[in-house]
Amino acid sequence: MDICIIGSGLSGLSAAYALLKKSDKFNITILEKKDVIGGCLSSSRAGRGYIEDFYHHCFSGDTELFELSKELGIYDSLEWLSGSTGYYVNGKIYPLTTPVEILKYPHLSFIDKFRLGRFVLGAKKYDAAEYEDVGAVEFAIEKCGKSAYKSFFEPLLRGKFGDAKDKVSAAWLISRVAIRSDRKAGGERLGYFRDGYNSLIESLAAKLKERGCAINTGTPVTALKFNGETKKWSVNGVEYDAVISTIDPRKLTEIGGPKIIDGDIHFQGAACMSIGLKREVTDGIYWVNMRDDAPYAAVIGHTNFVPRERYGEDIVYLASYFCKKPDGNLEERMLEDFLKRFNLGRDEINWYHLTIEESAGPIYTKGYRRLIPSAGREDLKGFYCAGMFSEENYPERSMEGSIKAGYTAAERLINDYRE
Repeated sequence: MDICIIGSGLSGLSAAYALLKKSDKFNITILEKKDVIGGCLSSSRAGRGYIEDFYHHCFSGDTELFELSKELGIYDSLEWLSGSTGYYVNGKIYPLTTPVEILKYPHLSFIDKFRLGRFVLGAKKYDAAEYEDVGAVEFAIEKCGKSAYKSFFEPLLRGKFGDAKDKVSAAWLISRVAIRSDRKAGGERLGYFRDGYNSLIESLAAKLKERGCAINTGTPVTALKFNGETKKWSVNGVEYDAVISTIDPRKLTEIGGPKIIDGDIHFQGAACMSIGLKREVTDGIYWVNMRDDAPYAAVIGHTNFVPRERYGEDIVYLASYFCKKPDGNLEERMLEDFLKRFNLGRDEINWYHLTIEESAGPIYTKGYRRLIPSAGREDLKGFYCAGMFSEENYPERSMEGSIKAGYTAAERLINDYRE
């Protein structure tokens, strides 16, 4: 049985892996538009090793990710590290990791801190589905007050979603806080592979190739249609018995494919700049959210999380998001602002690299759950969906959700073509 998988991100690779675990009768081809595999989990060389083009870490509840890494033989390289946090306000970084640091933070009153702490500690008790149609803005104000919203939540929502922040569902906010609540005295407990997530992607790809899977990079899908006579799907002129698509649903219709959603899912783009530095600039803090207006929402001190010695230099990410198209001069704006704001000279930068993904993931607007397409539909036999927009990635996308989405699509296909 010939199967085409569109996209070599974690969902696409996981779908292929699940299919080939089940049977060697599947002849699978993965088509990837970029020159490297991994999608939003792609990596680049940095110093003495690899780092992700978009920052990544996993959480203690990512059971499918752990099981997959065990099967690939890399689980023993998974480390649990502490991720400290802070806020950049009026030109100064305020650490917000320990209770003492939070109490000392001057931009929230004691009442604000109490209400905010109560919400964060109780986030896992909420049923996010009950807040599907409630706005994140209204919810944050109701639970924590206007002052805490303006000082704490609004910069986060604005940096993440821009003008779309008022459309975001409280279900996303609740899940976002809940998933990040595994905290110890030294910070949030986060997982990272010793050789980066490049080891996960490369190990998975190697396993697929061993089993005969073809992975074609630099091969964008430009034409997709169903042939009513042969009952097969044509992808770039080649016919397949089935297709698993992991790309933005809007792109499918642009290349002649099916419309798989009835409503309008708004996708968000991400622009992430990684920078190699001669010195550390975030005061030893891993994750610094920007409350001041800047062309990036956060500065992520990668080597304040992963030991600097692995790279031989300090590495930071600048994380920016957009809803339509990124500014044409975004790279220079980000770099110039960073240099000025953190008192750096150009000679203190070893290298920098900007990665842009225009369809990094959906914006979880109010009522989003009703728009989620099924992994497989009876009226589209042989066509399956997985990816960031899937039910498994709602209401907060993650590597765990992407693996589950790939597995679900594979299971639907197997059940439909069971002998």
